[in-house]
Amino acid sequence: MKELYDVQQLLKRFNIYVYLGKRKWDIELMLQEIQSLHQSGVITDQEFKESLLILKREHRIEEQKESGGEHIE
Repeated sequence: MKELYDVQQLLKRFNIYVYLGKRKWDIELMLQEIQSLHQSGVITDQEFKESLLILKREHRIEEQKESGGEHIE
């Protein structure tokens, strides 16, 4: 997994669709859903770790956009 889209596809496997209307909120809810799936044991540790890294990166980017900071990847 490399992109937010990949995390969305992982969630889709479990019929979890996230759309709240604001990208930052979507990312935050996806993080909660991924944590729940991991705690339930339905996704692997590898899937969890990769998803976590992607979601944290995307969340940081959204926060930088909101604060008017430069886009850093």
